[in-house]
Amino acid sequence: MPNKDGHRRYGSVRKLPSGRYQVRHLAPDGTMRPGDQTFARKTEAERYLTLIEAQMARREWIDPNRGKIQLQDYAERWITERPNLRPRTVHLYRWTLGKHITPYLGGVPLNRIDTPMVREWRSRLLADGVSLTMAAKAYRLLRAILMTAVKEDELIRINPCRVVGADQEKAAERPVLTVPQIFALAERMPDRFRALILVTTFGCLRWGEVVALQRQDVDLVAGTVRVRQAFVEHRGTGLILGPPKSRAGVRTIALPKAALPILKQHVSSHVGEAPEAFVFTGENGRNLWRGNFNKLVKWPDAVAAVGVPGLHFHDLRHTGNTLASRAPGASLRDIMARMGHDSPRAALIYQHANREADQGIADAIDRAVKAARRKPSKRRVKRATEGGGPATEAR
Repeated sequence: MPNKDGHRRYGSVRKLPSGRYQVRHLAPDGTMRPGDQTFARKTEAERYLTLIEAQMARREWIDPNRGKIQLQDYAERWITERPNLRPRTVHLYRWTLGKHITPYLGGVPLNRIDTPMVREWRSRLLADGVSLTMAAKAYRLLRAILMTAVKEDELIRINPCRVVGADQEKAAERPVLTVPQIFALAERMPDRFRALILVTTFGCLRWGEVVALQRQDVDLVAGTVRVRQAFVEHRGTGLILGPPKSRAGVRTIALPKAALPILKQHVSSHVGEAPEAFVFTGENGRNLWRGNFNKLVKWPDAVAAVGVPGLHFHDLRHTGNTLASRAPGASLRDIMARMGHDSPRAALIYQHANREADQGIADAIDRAVKAARRKPSKRRVKRATEGGGPATEAR
């Protein structure tokens, strides 16, 4: 803003040889900085300088030079500097970054990424055949990276990931096995894997949790299994044994009595005597890999035979979660504890689904009651037939 002498009290505007206008202003470190863009008109440059002055007064100004780091460099550093990430998560982030983000946006400076650019990037992903689910995962990763650039590192002022609905994925509804189908599937497994099906399903376990169970984790008297560790498969490294997915993942789960005879027979026949002996292993005693299991047990044939073609192994946990949520008196906290979740979000999904099913049952009963009330009584029909005139309701 100019003072009485016609000079600006903050910064300056000068005309470049090209005819465009450039602003200069004082930075917090005491140096004069040129603006990060030029303008066709002097009035536009002055308005921009006024905006910078306001940002300085509110301590919201961010040095444009700091945001010039390219996305691919910042994203790699972002992953590296997160020590609490599980190895599998690190692998997944790096793969998603290299497959779906870096080829499109990797060379763009952080302060040049805006919402239209993010929207175009997502549209190109979908046009290239990337699924809606995968595009949502990539978007959420990009948003998390840029949120750190905003809130922690203060490299950019706002997060450009503001595309409505881009973080949502609509996965297909997964099948839920009936109890007879659970036992039928177990019967179609090789003998050493029958208990694996039952423990995974009725215990609501993840693959990495169930294959990491050891003899010391199984209490055949109490009918419980204790989850305190999990395997993570990492390419180039192998199986890594570590803590469960979250703090809530450490838990003890009671199994239904109907599953215990098969589990007892399995422990007796296929598990070593040492407390550290793994409960579920291959024929050679080695730990199981998820990628080899389907072929090992002829999974596609087995699930088709019990009437659920296309069933995934993870759907066993989904089935167990559904059965648990239907248990009378099961609270949200009870379901969370059994599933091993810190957040109530997943448990609420199961409870909501059961409420919808329960409402469906109530609606069906209501329709049946209304239909019954519409039917004329037998006495009324008989009197109408015999008299040939209008029937009257018997009192």
